[in-house]
Amino acid sequence: MIRDAIILGAGAAGLMCAMTAGRRGFSCAVIDHSPVAGRKVRLAGGGKGNVTNRYISPEWYVGTQKGFPDTLLKRCSTDFVLSMLASFGIEWEEREYGQIFCTVQAARLVESMAAACRNAGAELLFNRTFGEIRHEGGLFSVETSEGTLQAPRLVIATGSPAWPACGATDGGMRLARQWGHKVVPVRPVLAPLLLPKSWSLHGLAGVSLPAAVSVGGRTFRYPLLFTHKGLSGPAILQASCFWRQGEALHIDFLPDHPALELMHQPEHGKSTVLGLFKKVLPTRLAERLIPESLASKKVAQLAKKDREYLALAIHDHTVTPTRSEGMGHAEAAAGGVDTSDVNPRTLESRKQPGLYFAGEVLDITGLLGGYNLHWAWASGKAVGESWKK
Repeated sequence: MIRDAIILGAGAAGLMCAMTAGRRGFSCAVIDHSPVAGRKVRLAGGGKGNVTNRYISPEWYVGTQKGFPDTLLKRCSTDFVLSMLASFGIEWEEREYGQIFCTVQAARLVESMAAACRNAGAELLFNRTFGEIRHEGGLFSVETSEGTLQAPRLVIATGSPAWPACGATDGGMRLARQWGHKVVPVRPVLAPLLLPKSWSLHGLAGVSLPAAVSVGGRTFRYPLLFTHKGLSGPAILQASCFWRQGEALHIDFLPDHPALELMHQPEHGKSTVLGLFKKVLPTRLAERLIPESLASKKVAQLAKKDREYLALAIHDHTVTPTRSEGMGHAEAAAGGVDTSDVNPRTLESRKQPGLYFAGEVLDITGLLGGYNLHWAWASGKAVGESWKK
């Protein structure tokens, strides 16, 4: 039996593609080496699935080719995702920064999508690995652990190597090279950053505070968390998408309270320097940032150079990470199949007709906040809508 399409990967993008195409009358076989669909989706957002964001726009995506995701993001709005949830009877809630989560376990969304795929005629083939893939006579032939499948269309929706505990690999990217596609080197993103042993602020594990972290021309104002090995929290996870080896982070520990203004206010003149900053910073952090030579001085007694030194220490703490915590701790990976050889409207290969890509296998990565899952929906939907009988 020859299907209309073979989809490699039963994650968010693969399921969306199969559901969309199936409802349009195309027969699909979805292959995945995992025992269930959507392993990453089931765990995303603490199990509740940060499925999209209220504020979808290209600025929340990283990729070598600027503007590539723009058209597909416009064609897949936040309301589209919310309508899908409603169609499955799944309620949702909006949290800070526009993040939208299911109010039930994300596993229910995955199972609902899998059921919709089957109802639309798709075959979901789990616990299957694939080997050699050939294209001849207008058909893709995929050798699997349980036989050969054939179809005139092949969709690679295998994701990225981030989060290997969920079965993630770079298999799709290696497969893309078979048809002459370039692959932008992958790197872990949405990951904690490790700092050198000489860093002056080691030993503050567990301390958290609102901060502004700047790197690569972007600034992120989110909570920051000190860890045993370095820094994490939303501010750092976002910054990791733009950080490159050897670059310094610039951290403002008090973005809402200019330190110079605090020190110039008359009512603070009789406070000690440490006493003043312990009111606006976590105590352990204040004790590290304020040098002993200034800590017990009255604010009113500070010289101009001392005030400027303190302001710089608080508002522009500069440190160069040694590396990220790696793919094992990354929620996503930047890099992937180079989009310059992919049609931005249909996601069809410009090198091999009938070959398509969807989801994180492409060199498109969303930032923290539901953007990656939204790209999976948008890209899977675009592929499934592009085929003609």
